[in-house]
Amino acid sequence: MSENSTYQWGAGTATGVGSMPGGDAREAAKVVTQSLEALPHLPELPARGPGADMIGRTAGLLVEVYAHVEPSGWRIGDRPGRDTRRARSWMGEDLDALEEFTQGYEGPLKISAVGPWTLAAALELRNGEAALSDAGACRDLAASLAEGLRGHLADVRRRVPGAQVVLQLDEPSLTAVLQGRVRTASGYRTHRAVDRAVVEGALRDLVAVADGGPVVVHSCAPEVPFALLRRAGVSGISFDFELLTEREEEAVGEAVEGGTTLFAGVVPGVDGPLSDPAGSVMGVRTLWRRLGLSPGTLAGSVVVTPSCGLAGASPAYARTALAHCVRAARSLADNPE
Repeated sequence: MSENSTYQWGAGTATGVGSMPGGDAREAAKVVTQSLEALPHLPELPARGPGADMIGRTAGLLVEVYAHVEPSGWRIGDRPGRDTRRARSWMGEDLDALEEFTQGYEGPLKISAVGPWTLAAALELRNGEAALSDAGACRDLAASLAEGLRGHLADVRRRVPGAQVVLQLDEPSLTAVLQGRVRTASGYRTHRAVDRAVVEGALRDLVAVADGGPVVVHSCAPEVPFALLRRAGVSGISFDFELLTEREEEAVGEAVEGGTTLFAGVVPGVDGPLSDPAGSVMGVRTLWRRLGLSPGTLAGSVVVTPSCGLAGASPAYARTALAHCVRAARSLADNPE
């Protein structure tokens, strides 16, 4: 566990990444809370359209920064409009549904929002370029996000008073930001890489918003910066296990030894055949042995998840995938060797 957090994960835990198929908030909340009893999460339903997508949903949380939909994507504007109102309305609907299905619940509960760097890479300034192109805009955006998340966390804690809220920051563009691979509006150039210390500092400020509660950073992109995220103080790192390379394994081992939880995406996020639950986590066991890590720490150091969100899956497969994650996590706890 991160030294910045007093939270302890239960051994053999599974959870979802965030998104679910369809547009019925009550059905999604029901499936998630019934399937993931140890660590349920607030579902995202991007199929509803702009404002329910990950960028629009998080833009609706911002304080004194507003965004609207343009043909090219989400653009920062002067005042809240229809798109902002729609995003906030859908978030309210999602929270109402979650509250309904978590009556009397006590335990960890995960909510998610787009992190400051993926948000800066996706939100356009008035000139059409990404906010990433302007250091001042990045700072303002991170500050607005921090303030919005404080309110969002307080709302969730009020609605589900028995919950220990886990904040997940979705950062699929983080590696591209660090490597200078985010394209400009013209598509012919890329924005300059952002200094690693600046990236780390902004993430550390967002971790502080949780006020000691656990913060997980999720990326289903290759080359997740494990060491940087550890330094920023996150409690867990969520990633697609299939994309892990041998070059990154040392950083993974250091993260585990430093107490960081691995949210290992081992179950496919789209419809397809599934192996037996023990087979789904075989790669994790193999990695553990290769790194010389103690088998006794495995079940408590790994949370099993789908490889990414389930928005592209069928409803039937989404339910099956979550149940499969639970069984796979249980197999780690039952047979740590």
